[in-house]
Amino acid sequence: MSNRTFSDAVADPYDAPPLSFTDREDRTIEVRAYDGSDEEMEALVEMYDAFDPSDRAQGIPPGREDRIRDWLENILDEDCLNVIAWDGDEVAGHATLVPDGDAYELAIFVHQTYQRAGIGTRLIKALLGYGRVSGVEKVWLTVERWNRAAVGLYQTVGFETSDAESFELEMTIRLAEPPDEEGG
Repeated sequence: MSNRTFSDAVADPYDAPPLSFTDREDRTIEVRAYDGSDEEMEALVEMYDAFDPSDRAQGIPPGREDRIRDWLENILDEDCLNVIAWDGDEVAGHATLVPDGDAYELAIFVHQTYQRAGIGTRLIKALLGYGRVSGVEKVWLTVERWNRAAVGLYQTVGFETSDAESFELEMTIRLAEPPDEEGG
């Protein structure tokens, strides 16, 4: 259990996948929940293998195919929630919620070819919508404080800074009311 602080206010509702939209580059992007198929796993490996090393943060995604596969096996586990943004048969981005005690940790990755097109915002919102309908109450993430684009994205979606004492910011969001506690 951590001593993370979460707002008492519940975030706005988000649409859960599947959903589609047109990005700023006029591409039709479809966001779907990960289906567990070998085809989707291979498409994710391909995206992460081509991921720009300068876009890696906090050591992820890993840089070699064998490490990518090991990492994906962990975050694609049945206890995790995953959504993928597709441009036809190509993965444009991937976001995951990984259980961590009484909350879930969020991680998001958008391939460099698809960045700054509005995909990250839609991908996070779809993941949070999927989380809410799956019973997730609280979500947190860490982001390097110098990464202003990511910090701005998370704030736009509704995350609030809960810890700013290191080179990373910890941000949190509440997706649902806490269960009623008698005599609390």
